[in-house]
Amino acid sequence: MGKSVKEIAGIINGVVENDNPKLLITGVNGLEAAGKQDISFAIPPYVVECHRSLAGAMILAFGECELTDRPVIRVKDPKVAFATLLEVFRPQLEIDRVVSKYAFVAPSAKLGEKVAVGAFAYIEDGADVGDNTVIYPYAYIGRDVKIGKECLLYPNSVVREKCVLGNKVILQPGAVIGGDGFGYVNQEDGTHTKVLQTGNVIIEDDVEIGCNSTVDRATVGHTVIGKGTKIDNLVHIGHNVTVGKNCFLCAGVGVAGSTTIGDNNTFAGQVAVNGHIVIGSNNLFAGRTGITKNVGDGKQMGGFPEKPLKEWMRREAELNRVGDLLKRVKNLEKLVATLQKD
Repeated sequence: MGKSVKEIAGIINGVVENDNPKLLITGVNGLEAAGKQDISFAIPPYVVECHRSLAGAMILAFGECELTDRPVIRVKDPKVAFATLLEVFRPQLEIDRVVSKYAFVAPSAKLGEKVAVGAFAYIEDGADVGDNTVIYPYAYIGRDVKIGKECLLYPNSVVREKCVLGNKVILQPGAVIGGDGFGYVNQEDGTHTKVLQTGNVIIEDDVEIGCNSTVDRATVGHTVIGKGTKIDNLVHIGHNVTVGKNCFLCAGVGVAGSTTIGDNNTFAGQVAVNGHIVIGSNNLFAGRTGITKNVGDGKQMGGFPEKPLKEWMRREAELNRVGDLLKRVKNLEKLVATLQKD
């Protein structure tokens, strides 16, 4: 069912320009794919693209781009507004809150109210699952696991024994919580003896962990992922790591064991973090940064080993000039050789 531009503006706390009362918006879409009954959004550097979009209405920030050929809703943050409308027009699929007859739930496991358990999911003895949690087919919940309210565990996600998930935690397909940490003792004869991993993993509220990402259980004590942190696909968190609140870890990040990370840090793709170091809060690490030592607060870093971001970018620019400089040196050498002959 469609909504008028004014109705949408009310939902996202926006201000309408060029209203068309006859227009009913039936969906949301990107600039290129949007049609005449869709609403889209644009932010720099893509604002110029909104002129070419076929979207029936547009969400723009205050002061960005004059657009007179269709309704515009001005908001403080177009990305936040667009995310809100995605939930309005494309709500998540409703799941029947039942336990499938093909699922296994151990007799001593506890399920809260309105818990859904899909076919072939497996819930071990002593597990405790909170209200309104959805466990999709083929998920595995180990012994004595504690899962909070309103969690989503997608197919083939694994939570091993004694791990703890807070409320509103999302595990994407293939995520593994509580696999053994990489702990071995090297023997004189060259063999490697496994060290028993006796700790667990604690995932705090409102954390999302992406497809095929792993958070290893602690050797002793806890591996901790702080409240509000978002972990992308194919990320590895080693044993006894602590990640603070509201961090972003993008695809391919690897964090070695016993590292402590503060709050509000962003790790771009393929960042590698050394073990047994301390990273402060409010830092930004560019893609493929290799973090080898302690980092304080409020830094922007890049490169390997890590350097201040501007310094690293300047050095990269200088390296790109090396080829031209070598050519100039060779030409000068030829010129000098010629002059010496004369």
